[in-house]
Amino acid sequence: MGTNVSLLGKLKSMPREYWILSLSMYLFFVSWAGCYSLLAIWLQRFFNLSGSQTGFTYAVFSVTAFLLQPVYGLIQDKLVLRRNLIFYIGILMALCGPYYIFVCEPLLRLNLTLGGVAVGVYMGFAYQAGVGALESYSERFSRRAGFEFGHVRMWGSMGWASTVAVTGILININPHYNFYLSTVAGLLFLGCVYTLRSGKFSLSQVDANTDGQKQKVTLKEALSLTKLPAFWALVVYVVGCSTYLVYDQQFMVRFVSLFEDKEHGTELYGYLNSTQVFLEFACTFLAPFVVNKIGAKNGMLLASTIMFVRILLSGLVESALAISAVKLLHAPEVPLVIISLFKYITTRFNPALSATLYLVGYQMITQVVGAVMAPIAGYGYDTIGFAHTYIIMSLLVLVTTVLSFVLLKSMTVKEEHQINEAMAQANTK
Repeated sequence: MGTNVSLLGKLKSMPREYWILSLSMYLFFVSWAGCYSLLAIWLQRFFNLSGSQTGFTYAVFSVTAFLLQPVYGLIQDKLVLRRNLIFYIGILMALCGPYYIFVCEPLLRLNLTLGGVAVGVYMGFAYQAGVGALESYSERFSRRAGFEFGHVRMWGSMGWASTVAVTGILININPHYNFYLSTVAGLLFLGCVYTLRSGKFSLSQVDANTDGQKQKVTLKEALSLTKLPAFWALVVYVVGCSTYLVYDQQFMVRFVSLFEDKEHGTELYGYLNSTQVFLEFACTFLAPFVVNKIGAKNGMLLASTIMFVRILLSGLVESALAISAVKLLHAPEVPLVIISLFKYITTRFNPALSATLYLVGYQMITQVVGAVMAPIAGYGYDTIGFAHTYIIMSLLVLVTTVLSFVLLKSMTVKEEHQINEAMAQANTK
C-alpha cells in the first residue's frame, strides 16, 4: 500500500470480471445518455413543452424512482451477486427505442401531460432506479473481488461522455437515432451480464459486518435503519448534494439560450458535456485514492463544497465560455460524492444492507428532492430566470454542507482502513 500505480498498470492487473462489469457499466450509461442527455431539448423543441411542463416530466420519473428504489435495494441485497434484477433492467434498456418512438411520441402529440407521464415512468423504472441497483451491485462485487468500485464506475462516465459527443449531432438529424442507440446498448448490456460469472464471489449468500460475523438481510433490519440518527444525518447531506441533479436537468436549455443559432448551441453543448464526462472518467479513477487518503466524511464535504461553488457561479457568470468552465467542476464533484458515500455506508452501517442504504439513503432521497424541486426550479426558470434560481439552489447546498459537517459521523482514516480490511478478510473465509 502507498505505492504509486499508473492507470495503465492498474488496469492490466484487473481480473476478467472487472472488465465485464466495467463494460456493462459503460453500456448502461451509453443507453441512459442516448435517451436522457438531451431529453429537455427534445421535449421543448419537438413538442413545445415549457420549463414547468418539462419539470413536471422530471418530477414523474423522480416519483417513480422514489417508489422503486427501496424495492430494488432490498431485492438486490437479498440476491447478493445474483443477476436477476440486472437482467430485468437490461431488458427495459433494450426496449427504449420502440417505447419512445411508438408509445411516448404518439402520447405527447395526443396529450402533453399523458406523454410526460409515459416518459417519466419509463425513465424511473429503467434508469433513475436502475442506476442505483447497478452501482450497488458493482460496489458489492468489487468489494468481494478485491478491486475498487471507483475503477468500475469510471467506465460509466466514459460511456456517458462518448455518447453525448454525438447526441447533439444526431438530434439535429433525427432524434430517433439517439433512441436506437439506447436500444443497441441495452442489447449489448444483456450480453455482458450473461457472461459475468459471480459464483466464486458469492458462495455464501451473506455479507460480513465489521466484526467478521455473518448477517442475513431481512425486511425488519432494513426498516430499522430509519430509527438510526446516523441514517437521518446521511439524509440531510443527500438533500443538499442531490440538488446538482435538478440543476443539471435543464442546464442544457440555459446553455443553448446563450446562442442565436439553437442547433449550433445544442451541438456545442454535446461537446461540452462530453468534455466534462471525459474529465469525470479521470477523476473517478483518482477518487478512491483521494477518499482513502482524506476519509469518507471529508470526501463527502469536499464534494458538496465544489457543488456549492459550481451552482453559485452558474448564477453569477454570463458568457458561454465562463459557464462552460463552471460546468466542468462537475467532473471531480460526482465521483467524490458516489465513492465517498459507498465508503461511508460500508464503514458506518451494516454492509449487508449496502444496496438498500444506497438506494434508500441516497438514490431515493434524490428522487424526493427531484420530485419537489424540479417543478419549482422549472417555475423559477420561467419567472425569475436561470441565474437567480441557481443562486437560491446554491444556498440550499451551503446550508446542508454546514449541517453535515456537524451531523455526519466522524472516523479516522486508520479506523476506516481497519474496517475495510476486516471485511476483506471475512469475505475470503
